[in-house]
Amino acid sequence: MTPLDPETATFLIAGPVRIHPRVLRAMSTPSLNHRGEYFHGIVQEIRELLPVLFGTPGRQVVLSGSGTSGLEAVYSSLLRRGERTIAVTNGNFGERTDAICRRYCDTVTTVSAPWGAPLPVEKIREELEKGDVRALCVVYNETSVGLRNDLAQIVPAVKKAGALFLVDGISAVAGIPCPLQEWGVDALVAGSQKGLAAPAGLAMVHLSERAVGELRPATFYLDLAEHLKSLEKNDTPWTPAVPLFLALREALLLLKEEGLETRLARTHDLAVATRAAVAALGLTLFPDPAHASDTVTAVNNPPGLDDAAVRKALADRYDVLLQGGQGALKGKIFRIGHMGIASWADLLVTFAGLERILARAGRLPTPGVALTAIGTRMP
Repeated sequence: MTPLDPETATFLIAGPVRIHPRVLRAMSTPSLNHRGEYFHGIVQEIRELLPVLFGTPGRQVVLSGSGTSGLEAVYSSLLRRGERTIAVTNGNFGERTDAICRRYCDTVTTVSAPWGAPLPVEKIREELEKGDVRALCVVYNETSVGLRNDLAQIVPAVKKAGALFLVDGISAVAGIPCPLQEWGVDALVAGSQKGLAAPAGLAMVHLSERAVGELRPATFYLDLAEHLKSLEKNDTPWTPAVPLFLALREALLLLKEEGLETRLARTHDLAVATRAAVAALGLTLFPDPAHASDTVTAVNNPPGLDDAAVRKALADRYDVLLQGGQGALKGKIFRIGHMGIASWADLLVTFAGLERILARAGRLPTPGVALTAIGTRMP
């Protein structure tokens, strides 16, 4: 048994994800003047590359702060007291959205489903049809339960109601298709540490022209109008996380070189193979398989085996890092992330380790069954 080595580990948690050496090297640049010409050139490049990430041009900003800062920037700038907001919850991050909304709106209607259950479409439609809704806030990809919410089902009702459509896409962008124009999304928040495979600590926000026109500051640091104004001059309103901006530029260049569609397709193929390997081991997904996420797979614990012990054995024996459940699901599920620059080799190492752990416990149905399930789906 040896301690986990982050330099060599197979790193498949639900985010942050493994970072390419080019991105790591970009962060090692000596200190820069964030108000100087060189850094302004970096910001200009990022501006020009952001449409690659979002799959469309538009009004886009970068915030020094985690994905949650992007959510707070959107909700604080676009929600209003006295005007009703719908917050949808069916997982841990949906509940976070609801909590943030309540800081900036005093008339929030929570539409909920059990953790891991599909989007409560009919409940959402019923609330939208009441006709007094300013905004609908929803998580696209709920990493806490490995669930992709089918937003296309609610798009017609959102458009008919004329509500602002505000989406937490933190673990979806660059991992799951996000047709912003088709769906009429007014704000979409991305996190640097997920599908883009950059370091944690930045939030990227895409805004529709309608949303830009309705921005109203409710915080100082997260005033999106100020960020947009500065970005038009290739600048930031406050001191940015300079090393992270350098890493962001490199991660965006890598995405451009690979192509967004190629990354989306690879992420999907890895997800399909992961789900097949899970089934081959006789294990089950936590969410309905029809709504399973392409960026993270949530697996019910093998009966009789302790989640923490399984993940510790993977880390100690095979240098593989997975993630456990959150909140009420702690100790009940484990999660495998397969987004960003995750590879087929990562999956093979992970499931080889899982097979050995299950074999030691007398729970492996057939040796090599998971690896075969993956191998038959490899390009």
